[in-house]
Amino acid sequence: MLTLNILDYSPIDEGTNARQALLQTTELARYADKLGYHRFWVAEHHNVLSVAGSSPEMLMMHLATATKSIRIGSGGVMLPHYSPYKVAENFRMLEALHPNRIDLGIGRSPSYQIVNLALNETKGKRVSYEQQIQDLAKFLSNHTFENHRFNSLVATPVIETTPEMWMLGTGKDSAKMAAENGTAYAFAHFAKPSKAGLDAIAHYRKDFRPSLLLKRPKVMIAVFAIIAETTEKAMELAQAFDLWLLFVESATPPPYYPSIQTAKNRGFSFVEKEKVLQNRKRMIIGNAEQVKEEIKQIAELYQTNEITIIPNFYGADNRIEGISLLAQAFGLHQ
Repeated sequence: MLTLNILDYSPIDEGTNARQALLQTTELARYADKLGYHRFWVAEHHNVLSVAGSSPEMLMMHLATATKSIRIGSGGVMLPHYSPYKVAENFRMLEALHPNRIDLGIGRSPSYQIVNLALNETKGKRVSYEQQIQDLAKFLSNHTFENHRFNSLVATPVIETTPEMWMLGTGKDSAKMAAENGTAYAFAHFAKPSKAGLDAIAHYRKDFRPSLLLKRPKVMIAVFAIIAETTEKAMELAQAFDLWLLFVESATPPPYYPSIQTAKNRGFSFVEKEKVLQNRKRMIIGNAEQVKEEIKQIAELYQTNEITIIPNFYGADNRIEGISLLAQAFGLHQ
């Protein structure tokens, strides 16, 4: 049986604002909880004015309080910008207040140069990403590792449960680090849907080393998904998503997620249409049954029973309807 999760960016739909976007994320999380989704993750984006999700830890605390049983997580915390000790304490605090419900997904997605400068300008010598991951695993588990430079340091609060730690990635490097450190691995199929993903996951499973955080390898696949009552409606939503992806990658993106009407009125140039064709390989579009079948094919391809959908399409009502239709198609408990 497939386990379904959601990763939400808190899109700021055209005609709304950031506060409304965050409240819409809260409502989406509540619906996901009631519908039987297993995890609800939120992202970390900086200087992307069309999404409101910049601080996953803060939003997670709000969402964990607003929901009852769904796991709440980060997809993900961009670790190179932060102290592993502080990240561990943030997530131990979340776990203390919401035991057995907190996921720590970490990544190192590159940001704009000015963002990197602003997040790191007060820092001195920096350790490698690999070392940061080892440090974070040590602080999350409060285990004593031989010759670790912070062996005597304890991350507080001291609690009986531990957040799940997930490495986010798109290839062999992240899969290798997940395997070596005994963490779960989330592959971003939505970013790089290629054979490289299959190879990365194969290496992760083969080289996985059990740890205090995880005894057996665990794989999740994340996909963009646009679900509507009809295929025609899903294709309309996809047009707006096509335009948003183009906007995000442009020099002067607008501070909103474009509506269906805006996408129809604007149209696409020949060069943009070529880019759209490439981007369409990163997403699943259709009615609930069509999306269900494609999700099952992806799960079979990667030999996993856990899929995370990113319902990053226009309209809060459309997103709630989409996840509801998909939950019904999969027969999730409600």
